[in-house]
Amino acid sequence: MSLTQSARRILETPSPATKAILSHETAAAWRSGDITGVGEAGALDRPARPDRPLLLHPAEMPRRRGASGRIALLHAIAHIELNAIDLAWDMIARFASSGLPRAFYDDWIRVADEEAKHFGLLAKRLETLGAAYGDLPAHDGLWKAAQNTAHDVLARLAIAPLVLEARGLDVTPAMIIKLERAGDTDSASILRIILEDEVGHVAVGHTWFVHVAQERGLPPADTFQALVREHYQGQLKPPFNTESRDNAGFDAAWYEPLVS
Repeated sequence: MSLTQSARRILETPSPATKAILSHETAAAWRSGDITGVGEAGALDRPARPDRPLLLHPAEMPRRRGASGRIALLHAIAHIELNAIDLAWDMIARFASSGLPRAFYDDWIRVADEEAKHFGLLAKRLETLGAAYGDLPAHDGLWKAAQNTAHDVLARLAIAPLVLEARGLDVTPAMIIKLERAGDTDSASILRIILEDEVGHVAVGHTWFVHVAQERGLPPADTFQALVREHYQGQLKPPFNTESRDNAGFDAAWYEPLVS
């Protein structure tokens, strides 16, 4: 089975737990050399999903409050991480090209593997708290953003890692503080792991955005700003976690001109 066939199998898997297991297994097979060929490009319009959670419009999502709000927070982050698994494999399956070096696949396989780890940590934590992924509604905004950029790897790199994941760098530190103040140090520790890994994911997005833009003879920062204006429905909102963004190699000169 080629890498893109393996990626599509994961995208076609509705069970979140199985999706995470297959992600770890595929990453291990690629690193060991059991999978060597990249294969033909091609992806689903949208990945398979379980019957639960119920997907709502973002405006219809209930507000998070109190102890139950903590479970809702972890559930929402688990949903983001599940989407992130699919986004990483979709990056490989959809945009596979002979023009991309092996390092591109190495990086996105690592991202998928780490997103699967994040989902597993959050699913286990929800179980400890007497809940499970799927118990609460979630929204489908992340995959709609993916569908809007399905036509071009450069647009996808601009929106998925450099807007959506970079936003995670901005908001996660406050979540960690809130959980620690509530005495939930176990959940806070999971978010610390996620935050550290996500710096690397934004770095991967930035590296390959620059690579593809330069291959096309385009100025990276200006092209990023043009693609965000074209394809991102929301607005970039400060304050930014400039320390983590800088650690990812993502300079403020790229995103500050996009602040309304």
